[in-house]
Amino acid sequence: MTNLAAETLRELPMPAVAYGLVTFGVLSLFLYLVLRLDRD
Repeated sequence: MTNLAAETLRELPMPAVAYGLVTFGVLSLFLYLVLRLDRD
């Protein structure tokens, strides 16, 4: 049980929303590149 309590005290270096926005941006970039390559 003490291990579970120690895990909850950890903090992320960025807010969780920032991780979502960064991931969305990277995946959007990959999708754009794939669709662009498909046109050629």
